[in-house]
Amino acid sequence: QVQLVESGGGLVQPGGSLRLSCAASRSIFSFNRMGWYRQAPGKERELVATIFSTGSRNYADSVKGRFTISRDSAVDTVYLQMNSPKPEDTGVYYCTGSDGVSQYWGQGTQVTVSS
Repeated sequence: QVQLVESGGGLVQPGGSLRLSCAASRSIFSFNRMGWYRQAPGKERELVATIFSTGSRNYADSVKGRFTISRDSAVDTVYLQMNSPKPEDTGVYYCTGSDGVSQYWGQGTQVTVSS
């Protein structure tokens, strides 16, 4: 059973920084792509960032230039570095991985951007 475990969420001030981690129970290279989604109260879940097995990356327009997705295969972990967060970045952040057969989800971690 594949597990994705997020950590690193919490309260952060606007303009600060926060790093989310997603630890996978198997090699991150077994996934075609991994990424982060978020869901704000009353809104649909939206894609924030994706990293493909090739290393290429995609970002939502709303976070380009502020967030960075990265990975460390030595510890099978994917990260989301959040710089200069804004109050509208508040939500539950979910890690996801897809291997072409199934899509897997973590349990989510709450991020609150507030002064």
